[in-house]
Amino acid sequence: MVSRHSSRRTLFAPSILSADFARLAEEADAVRGVDGRGADWLHVDVMDAHFVPNLTLGLPVVSSLLAATDLPLDCHLMIEDPDRWATGYAEAGAHNVTVHAEAAADPVALAQNLRAAGARAGLAIRPSTPLDPYLEVLRHFDTLLVMSVEPGFGGQAFDPDVLDTVRRARTLVDTGHLDLVVEIDGGINADTIEQAAEAGVDCFVAGSAVYSAADPARALEGLRRQVDAVRDRRR
Repeated sequence: MVSRHSSRRTLFAPSILSADFARLAEEADAVRGVDGRGADWLHVDVMDAHFVPNLTLGLPVVSSLLAATDLPLDCHLMIEDPDRWATGYAEAGAHNVTVHAEAAADPVALAQNLRAAGARAGLAIRPSTPLDPYLEVLRHFDTLLVMSVEPGFGGQAFDPDVLDTVRRARTLVDTGHLDLVVEIDGGINADTIEQAAEAGVDCFVAGSAVYSAADPARALEGLRRQVDAVRDRRR
């Protein structure tokens, strides 16, 4: 099988959940960085106060953000009935649209619809959700998002137990059984990112660690250096 992701590289997707919502266009610009060291994607957490107990933003704000930045949007939908609502984010221009395995009624059909609408398709799992029941489903997806906190709130502590899931996914990708980007979201900062990198994460979502810094782009570059150091040691 020829991999869509054969040239593995580190991706960073700063989470605007930790940004200033009154200045989203400026906050997107603040993580650009220089020389390819800034954000690769911009992570957008969509919560509906049903699937998770918090309410954030929806498609109108995502559409406005798409008009304000050319950073690819990585939309993480923590919502009920993603089969109905997710394709709208792809049609609006989101680069990657991730839905929760626990919420999607027909994830394979949904992945096909997202791709047909022009987006990459992502599948997210909660920390307690096992990976193996979704292995066949994941063949239809471009991204696996492993939650390292319970979805619904920013600023939670990283759960290292999910790294077993990351390692399992990494092995399946490296052996050609799956073909996707392994992403992690929750509690990623200078103290936890090297553990995640060692386990085999490709794409790192970081919120507070980036947007609470005086210089978000510099904070992001520091996290990238840590991942680069792990990769160098493993070569």
